[in-house]
Amino acid sequence: MFQTLYSYFWWERLWLPANLTWADLEDRDGRVYAKASDLYITLPLAFLFLVVRHLFETYVATPLAGLLNVKEKVRLKATPNAVLEKFYAATSKHPKQADVEMLSKKSGCTVRQVERWFRRRRNQDRPSLLKKFREASWRFTFYLIAFIAGMAVIVDKPWFYDLREVWKGYPIQSMLPSQYWYYMIELSFYWSLLFSIASDVKRKDFKEQIIHHVATIILISFSWFANYIRAGTLIMALHDSSDYLLEVSVTSCHPAVPLPVPLPSSPLLSPQSAKMFNYAGWRNTCNNIFIVFAAVFIITRLVILPFWIMHCTVFYPLDLYPAFFGYYFFNFMMVVLQSLHIFWAYLIIRMAQKFITGKVVEDERSDREETDNSEEEEEVAKNGPLSNGHPVLNNNHRKTD
Repeated sequence: MFQTLYSYFWWERLWLPANLTWADLEDRDGRVYAKASDLYITLPLAFLFLVVRHLFETYVATPLAGLLNVKEKVRLKATPNAVLEKFYAATSKHPKQADVEMLSKKSGCTVRQVERWFRRRRNQDRPSLLKKFREASWRFTFYLIAFIAGMAVIVDKPWFYDLREVWKGYPIQSMLPSQYWYYMIELSFYWSLLFSIASDVKRKDFKEQIIHHVATIILISFSWFANYIRAGTLIMALHDSSDYLLEVSVTSCHPAVPLPVPLPSSPLLSPQSAKMFNYAGWRNTCNNIFIVFAAVFIITRLVILPFWIMHCTVFYPLDLYPAFFGYYFFNFMMVVLQSLHIFWAYLIIRMAQKFITGKVVEDERSDREETDNSEEEEEVAKNGPLSNGHPVLNNNHRKTD
């Protein structure tokens, strides 16, 4: 049975155009072709990436956070309470008003004490500022290096300038060592992201991130099997140019007093760098990087990818051979990725609108930090500013009737 499934999986008609077999892609005359067995190395490399990431975050990102004065916000811890903890863990982290009143009676706390306890308990589960900074630093570093390496791999190739060259001679296209390592490193990195996603900072687009990682791994692997390597390198370099994985928005950037920090002019600026500057308190730089990132993201993901790259993968191959399963599957996965691009572009545009109108620019995917001042803010609205929980007396007011 296993042998039968194996034979069906590797049936040439699924992966290759008509009249071609796997024998046509066997190494000969000094020409080397992609093989499925090559991808086995990506799994141990993915674990190596996790080790390198740990070392980077410990010995590079953490000291860098100190130099940039990234400080942890002091969070008040929820006092131990078995009744509230049980409800928090088993039922809901956001109790309804009826639940709050019920818990108040069971725990012997007042309603406001229960509400405050849940706010503090939720904040305890939120990732620390240092953790966010370390993750952003790691991803920014990888994407920057990967983009530079990707451009070095494709910039001197004819298909970088003429997309019809992508399919010239397909699928009898020899693989270059630079293409091999570019693929192995990119795929290994995405495996490492998938392995670490449970422990990374979770946001509202957690499910979309999983879909993205899985779709990317499938797309990279399939393009390797079917020898879509030229198209694959173009797609990976395009994604790296604006830093796509898991983080496509800026967290809590808002206009502030300009700081004496030179704004980098590189088109490689990514939301990771914006986040790093934001966590360091460099709000003005963060805002400018966000503008650059939004422009690069929209141009690469909503213009170049669909109207150049996807046009190349959908129409040009049909001039050479009839459509087959691999052709449909590859372009279907491209549509999945493009749908995610549209989803994230929507969030970016929402943030851009807030930025233009002078509102606080927040990561639409992130939960807000909750504070114990919410009760006091209600009092402020009614009675004016508070000092130590009491209204501040205004001795300069004029009495009116």
